[in-house]
Amino acid sequence: MGRKKMIYYKTDEEIELLRQANLVVSKTLALVGSMLRPGMTGKEIDDAAEAFIRDHGGVPGFKGYNNFPASLCVSPNEQVVHGIPNKELVFKDGDIVSVDCGVVLNGFNGDAAYTFPIGNVSEEVMKLLRVTYESLYKGIKAARVGNRIGDIGFAIQDYTERKHNYGVVRELVGHGVGRELHEAPEVPNYGKRGRGLRIKPGLTIAIEPMINMGKKYVETSKDGWTYVTKDRLPSAHFEHSVAIRRTGVDILSDHSFIEAALDKNEYIVKRLHPATAGVV
Repeated sequence: MGRKKMIYYKTDEEIELLRQANLVVSKTLALVGSMLRPGMTGKEIDDAAEAFIRDHGGVPGFKGYNNFPASLCVSPNEQVVHGIPNKELVFKDGDIVSVDCGVVLNGFNGDAAYTFPIGNVSEEVMKLLRVTYESLYKGIKAARVGNRIGDIGFAIQDYTERKHNYGVVRELVGHGVGRELHEAPEVPNYGKRGRGLRIKPGLTIAIEPMINMGKKYVETSKDGWTYVTKDRLPSAHFEHSVAIRRTGVDILSDHSFIEAALDKNEYIVKRLHPATAGVV
């Protein structure tokens, strides 16, 4: 039998280094949010993100990871995650675009994601984005000392799947984060209360609901990377890296930079109104 991966609990100093890496991630996503418009290509935002990351002393965490060819994962509409940004990917009015960003800074990995609505996105799709965003915070709220990993997944699944009849992707999950991009434990977006690893102070994890408008089923594209919904209905993805403290959850990434950037982008005409998502 294979050995279980060791879980690395972080010191206060290590958590602050993770925060710095996530700050660069958050500001990179804000840059992307300021740029997005119909007619822009995936390669344009990827090139800009890589330059920004390197200008701020970081290294793109995804580029070269298992031979992934880009700095960002850019996944529009029915693409769930791991989409490859290139010249052929041209954004259109009404698209939603999940952008996942990773940065290595001072030996630690930052990781966060945001799904952007470009132009006149339908209200049906905007509801999917809002519910997915709200579910992220419900998962974060459950990530407190004494709870278990299953409580996080239960909170997300209960809200998205049971209350709103969306599909929770099973094949892709959140994860521990630290010196490695993907550390133990896995953090599924589904689960049962009271099951799994008990949550302790110093645990650092990426919580990232990936929620489909239709069924939960996904498949891999011919490129070997991109996951798409089998029914080709839209999917939404939001992610925060967090640290567990004795006093509560410390959110290390910061979507407020993104929201400030979107305020100034005339092509982002519909908003999530994240202040209503709930405060941890």
